[in-house]
Amino acid sequence: MSLSVRILGASGGIGPGRRTTSILIDDDILIDAGSGVGDLTLEELRRIRHVFLTHSHLDHIAFLPMLADMVYSPDAPPVHVHGLPATLKALCDHVFNWVIWPDFTRLPRPDQPLIRLESLQPGHSIAVEHREIQVLPARHTVPAVGYSVTNSDGAAFAFSGDTTSSHLLWPALNALPHLDLLMIETGLPDEMEGMADLAKHYTPQHLGEDLAQLQHRPRIAITHLKPGHEQAIRQQLARSPHHDGMIFLHGDERFELGAHP
Repeated sequence: MSLSVRILGASGGIGPGRRTTSILIDDDILIDAGSGVGDLTLEELRRIRHVFLTHSHLDHIAFLPMLADMVYSPDAPPVHVHGLPATLKALCDHVFNWVIWPDFTRLPRPDQPLIRLESLQPGHSIAVEHREIQVLPARHTVPAVGYSVTNSDGAAFAFSGDTTSSHLLWPALNALPHLDLLMIETGLPDEMEGMADLAKHYTPQHLGEDLAQLQHRPRIAITHLKPGHEQAIRQQLARSPHHDGMIFLHGDERFELGAHP
């Protein structure tokens, strides 16, 4: 059984052809809910049962309220939204608050809401049918995590979320039994190292240094390039010893990850 990974959005900003972070796993799990969600059909939206949020920044949650609005009906099955307690609190305080958007965590009824919030922490594992989602540590300007997804046949995908260098992330990735595809961010070029440190994003140099810690040999997919800096980031990553086979994501990529013994 393959694991389907569809990149709906992978840009660090907006503009023609750019969509912000969202990843569809098989047809029922979303990781993040950026503007890429807006390209799904209504039928595809209705199949989503779980949303795993990496953190509370707008480019990763912006289309969650719209998704709720599109699939809402009094008898709709719930959508389970997983995230750190701080992420879920931000959603309740600033989005689902009847000012910015209706509170779908209480609609249609408080005891049977459309959006069911479920908190998690780094190191947690959540089983969703034949897949195991593990929560990975990340280091960003707000509380943040990444995720790995492994299906029952051993096919495995991991996403760093927004992060800078973290001494916890790489041991967590190395502890996975297998890894086919690693989607990891590189938001700014090396000459903007100061800004990257403030914003807690990887630069090509820092990512190259940290990739040396990875014991698996997955395909590396680069995400979250900030518009206007894409060419510089690609050129600088070309100097990395891990560049061979590196993929620069634009959105609308699909990967079918095969089974492993």
